[in-house]
Amino acid sequence: MCCAGCQAVCQAIVDNGLADYYRHRQAMPEPGGAELPGGLGELEAFDNATFQKSFVRGLADDEREADLILEGITCAACVWLNERHLGHMPGVRAVRVNYATRRATVRWNERETRLSRILAAVTEIGYRAHPYDPDRSELLAQQERRTALWRVFVAGFGMMQVMMYAYPAYIAGEGDMSPAAAAVMRWASLVLTTPVVLYSAAPFFRRAWRDLRARHLGMDVPVALGIGAAFSASVWATVRGVGEVYFDSVTMFVFFLLGARYLEMLARQHAMRGAETLGRLVPAFARRLRADGSVEERVPVESLAVGDRLLVRPGETIVADARVRAGESEVNEAWLTGESLPVRKAAGDAVMSGSLNGSGVLEVVAEQLGEATRLAVIRRLMERARNERPRIVAIADRVALVFTGVLLLLAAAAALAWWQIDPGRALSICVAVLVVSCPCALSLATPVALTVATDALARAGLLVTRARAIETLARAGHFVFDKTGTLTQGTLQLDEILCAEGVAPEVALAAAAALEEGSEHLIARAIVAAAPRGPAASRLDVVAGQGIRGELGGRRLALGQAAFVGSLAQAPLPSGWRMEGARTWVYLGEAGRWLAAFGLSDRIRPSAAAAVEALREAGCALSVFSGDAQAAVDALARELGVADARGGLTPEGKHAALSALQERAVVAMVGDGINDAPVLAQAQVSLAMAGGTELARQQADIILLGDDLERILLGRRIARRTQGIIRENLCWAFAYNVCAIPAAALGWVTPWMAGVGMGLSSLLVVLNALRIARTK
Repeated sequence: MCCAGCQAVCQAIVDNGLADYYRHRQAMPEPGGAELPGGLGELEAFDNATFQKSFVRGLADDEREADLILEGITCAACVWLNERHLGHMPGVRAVRVNYATRRATVRWNERETRLSRILAAVTEIGYRAHPYDPDRSELLAQQERRTALWRVFVAGFGMMQVMMYAYPAYIAGEGDMSPAAAAVMRWASLVLTTPVVLYSAAPFFRRAWRDLRARHLGMDVPVALGIGAAFSASVWATVRGVGEVYFDSVTMFVFFLLGARYLEMLARQHAMRGAETLGRLVPAFARRLRADGSVEERVPVESLAVGDRLLVRPGETIVADARVRAGESEVNEAWLTGESLPVRKAAGDAVMSGSLNGSGVLEVVAEQLGEATRLAVIRRLMERARNERPRIVAIADRVALVFTGVLLLLAAAAALAWWQIDPGRALSICVAVLVVSCPCALSLATPVALTVATDALARAGLLVTRARAIETLARAGHFVFDKTGTLTQGTLQLDEILCAEGVAPEVALAAAAALEEGSEHLIARAIVAAAPRGPAASRLDVVAGQGIRGELGGRRLALGQAAFVGSLAQAPLPSGWRMEGARTWVYLGEAGRWLAAFGLSDRIRPSAAAAVEALREAGCALSVFSGDAQAAVDALARELGVADARGGLTPEGKHAALSALQERAVVAMVGDGINDAPVLAQAQVSLAMAGGTELARQQADIILLGDDLERILLGRRIARRTQGIIRENLCWAFAYNVCAIPAAALGWVTPWMAGVGMGLSSLLVVLNALRIARTK
């Protein structure tokens, strides 16, 4: 061992029964010595409850969950080692490490272990863990891009220089070039190709060696075999001074393949950046006011508590889900709604974490902080989709695995055949077959398209929370909508006032508002919002589910359901009152007579009619499922032109009705409430309104940002185009290989041509997938 530290790490790995790590790894660990970030000091600091507010989420039964960044991850064996080592710790319930992002999600029981012990366990096997920080994550992505770009640069520079030395041999006639000059050209090409193979192509060899040791034929196996065989044969021919060299083919192949994979990496990181951007919306500090509002202090966001009064100046970002206490301003909520126009906010209005304040000064009261905010919930849902593996990707990988095995057999068969025909061409043809038919395009066809589609949907206001949603949304032929809060705005508004003879509408409304002044019920808020402020009623008596009684100006009044008010009015309803439409009716009366009836309705979203019509024109069947009264549901369905409208459904009734529909079609469910959660989970693909309940968002596959239901149609169009492009990519990959393999086996394709063809094939797949982002 080089030092006592490495010996301690090795001893910890062996003592925990994890020695298989040394068999699986294909890269050496990074050197140690880095300190904990941000001067946090001893690991016990991570157990501080105040510090944990920013990255630890509380779950049920004393369980906690946190996102950590693992530094030192260099290969899949590192992921295996960390998951096994932490998974064996007492109190640790689950560990998931994402190799692409170097992020670990750890869940543990607070009574059985502490976060500091988990971090110490990571440290003792030679890695470094710290709380997930979007800026640190972006730094790691920058390092990945920089390393990949350097590999592409070295390969490209080597390719150009090698071609410069190879070109004279191509154009020289018989006897035009002396053997000494030819030898100089070959040795120069060898010197220039060596860094390309040892540095630029190193990831291919590492991954191929890992796959072979795991008895798995990955797509890097034929690539490594082709590069290794061609380079080795060229070195042997150069040393002996006899035979063909393929340095130009090797460098060109490596350059084109790395270039295609670099573009694929950029597309992947670009799509992943949506969640990272959300994580950087909230600043690290906030302006907190004292209880009396007299002194403003600048404090870390982690030290805030629910109920704190915060001051938000013009141009600053709101750090918590809060409610405006004083002030007026315009707030940009583009991260949630997708709309660039600011929304007017005044006292009593809710504001969301991550929103940007406009020109006014707001005093807000914090209601949700840290991981409990809507911003954090949406970010976690996006990360869940990113970590899932869609069924279609798994199928493509299995096909690529079989294809790789068949390819190796074909390359061997071609080499044996040409060894009998022309031994001098056997190697070059074998390399050409290996290279030209590499299944990279096949393996890239699906994941790149899905990555680009996820980003395109996010830009369209649809956050994908489960990776399988894109494939299923494309096949959806029946859309089921909830009524309240989905097709309607979810807020009651006063539409109509019917008055008894001699009663003015404004007087009746003022009396009703006086009774409802202190109530938080939806009906009460709608009546109070529609009336001018006046004197409050006294001697109030609230009867739950029925109505309210009180005195106003010496008169005893009642407001509520017809039977409740009728017990005081003791008279039949006026014959001229017509209770029509899908309204909720509330009655006002006094002793001996009826005074007024108030009709309230939940207005249809402005985009609902256009969305329903567009889906119908696209050939989709439509239904409305609601727990509201059948009359109200029928009225809304008639206005929207939906034939299948079912009201009075319980959550169990919705579930049964949806199951019946699923026997005939792929069903997409759109909802927002707690009672929609069972059917959102039951549907093949589900969409939830971002303003809906937490449970609905957790069950949904896609979250609809903002209130524009027409985005559902755009999402379906993007999903269907994605499936079409995946089919195009797969067809191209298969057609290319079907044509290229026979051509290479017959000797019509040289190794350098095979490298160009393979690189261009992979590049074409990536560029074709990028077309999804331009869907209108």
